[in-house]
Amino acid sequence: MKKIVGKTAWLIFVLVIAFASTAAAASKDAQRDELRQKTAATLDALYKEQPKAQSVIEHAAGYAVFNSTGLKLGLLGSAHGRGMAVNNSSGQEIFMRMQEYQAGLGLGVKEYAVIFVFANEDAWNTFVEKGWSFGAQATAAANDGVSGDSLEGAVMVSPGVWIYQMTTKGLAVEVAVKGTNYYKDKNLN
Repeated sequence: MKKIVGKTAWLIFVLVIAFASTAAAASKDAQRDELRQKTAATLDALYKEQPKAQSVIEHAAGYAVFNSTGLKLGLLGSAHGRGMAVNNSSGQEIFMRMQEYQAGLGLGVKEYAVIFVFANEDAWNTFVEKGWSFGAQATAAANDGVSGDSLEGAVMVSPGVWIYQMTTKGLAVEVAVKGTNYYKDKNLN
């Protein structure tokens, strides 16, 4: 009788582990699909606001789209989000996360999207392989570095890298210095 109970307990344990592994894999696939859908919806919204952005993104080496939620109360604030980077040449997808910290006066909650455009493979590779950290060092004008055209609505953040930012929901009033980190999502890659 003890052997039957022991074998039954062992079988149940193995089945629970197998089920949990399958559920975790399905959950990861669901999270990846959700990020793909959010990326497509964000790009559609960008193209409605900035129609020329579609051609810019399609002809770039790659792009990354992040959807984030930020909170600012008094002197401190933070934001977090998830997204994905896509290499236009290979079609490779890298799932990523972002974290932002703020210091400065403000109050509010907002949801927003950041779309990175990478002019060359080096810029895309640096972003996805080394991650990214920066503060508010953007310039007011952007140039594509190839044809001399301006990337309307985009802001250059480093050589070969531009961003578009759109607020999707919420209202925030702030004057802040921000530090933002972008990095690979170890669980989804």
